[in-house]
Amino acid sequence: MAIEIRDAVKKYGRGESEICALDHVNLRIEKGEVCVILGPSGSGKSTLLNMIGGLDRLDAGTVTVEGVELAKQNRKELTEYRRKNVGVVFQSYNLIAELTVQENIRVVADIAEHPLALAELMEDLGLSRHAKHFPSELSGGQQQRCAIGRALIKNPAILLCDEPTGALDSASAREVLAILEQINRKYHTTVIIITHNEAVAGMADRVIRLHDGKVKSNTENEKVRIEELDI
Repeated sequence: MAIEIRDAVKKYGRGESEICALDHVNLRIEKGEVCVILGPSGSGKSTLLNMIGGLDRLDAGTVTVEGVELAKQNRKELTEYRRKNVGVVFQSYNLIAELTVQENIRVVADIAEHPLALAELMEDLGLSRHAKHFPSELSGGQQQRCAIGRALIKNPAILLCDEPTGALDSASAREVLAILEQINRKYHTTVIIITHNEAVAGMADRVIRLHDGKVKSNTENEKVRIEELDI
């Protein structure tokens, strides 16, 4: 799904404590791109991700996904948008400790209209032999792959990744990024990654840099292989 953001403004707080998280942001992300959004803490990355995911509303401006303006959707329509179109991967995994790997992924498949095949997805993620394991029995990289599987099983058009490698060592980080790249190729999923790690930009079709809520640059990128990333 193509994503277009026009003159987006989002503020938090009031008076002297007011913070402008998004300051008249304009950008477009094409369908099927891998987009990396870079910026330091407080630059507006997470706020932007929340707006694309329909998790929060702008104070001004528009977010349009495949021709649908999210601000014009009511609560029920936004819930449906998130259910059908958006998968989210968090740095902290957010897996259910009492469920196995297979159950953590399948719980989302049960509420999806057109879920991917569970066995095939687990094979793609390298999790087939860990299907009956619990999160506490997995490495950080394996837990993140499980979290990716949970986000992907419903076959979303957009995969939003919030610092997906932030808690991982370099080897696990490369594994996770390679899986995101593979998913993008196989399922044509639009993948949006927010991170403060400049090295991750090398895998992107598009690199957006934010600072103090403003877009400092929005450039198309020449990809390099995951193995070449200096993570």
